[in-house]
Amino acid sequence: MTQPDALASARLYLCTDARKEQGDFEDFVDAAFEGGVDIIQLRDKTLEAAEELEMLAVLRSVAQRHGRLWAVNDRADVASISGAPVFHIGQKDLPLTAARTLLPNVTGIGLSTHTTEQIDAAVATSQGPLGLDYFCVGPVWATPTKPGRAAVGLDLVTYAAEAVKRSDGVTLPWFAIGGIDLSNVEQVVKAGASRIVVVRAITAATDPTAAAKSLLEALDTV
Repeated sequence: MTQPDALASARLYLCTDARKEQGDFEDFVDAAFEGGVDIIQLRDKTLEAAEELEMLAVLRSVAQRHGRLWAVNDRADVASISGAPVFHIGQKDLPLTAARTLLPNVTGIGLSTHTTEQIDAAVATSQGPLGLDYFCVGPVWATPTKPGRAAVGLDLVTYAAEAVKRSDGVTLPWFAIGGIDLSNVEQVVKAGASRIVVVRAITAATDPTAAAKSLLEALDTV
């Protein structure tokens, strides 16, 4: 499967820190991939660049063993040096055009969106070889991983689904994110999402493999 195909078919995206407290990063990401996670992003603001590159080397090795994708958040220099296949930016991070000058064309770039205007801009920006490769919508519910950011609710998820459908010829993957777990994933799917990003639903699980499988089953059965 080519990288664009892998990104287009991805349904379960996990963001995790370096798990310094647990000391089990390699085992954890291996277990998550084993459960069916399609993309794992290392997002840990406590890491210095050298530390992050070390952790990314581990993530890369495990991802390649499973034939899955891995992602870098925010730092285009780190993404470039590590050879990350996926790079994610926020609304206040490095602009897409600048990121494209630093990264290979084959790198998939995603963007966080929080409003209808940002969704419309993301869909419009997806046109052409240098555009976005995916976007995320959220946080659907308030989450401690994004303190101070207000929840956008399910209506914005529905808006995203309709915005992509309205766009002639656009087949842009997008993910709902923010406080999603087994207790509410059904609501997210009914609102129009077919792909989700999770954090605590897997990072806080005693069995990451089982947690990932359960989330995928929920996506399939709704």
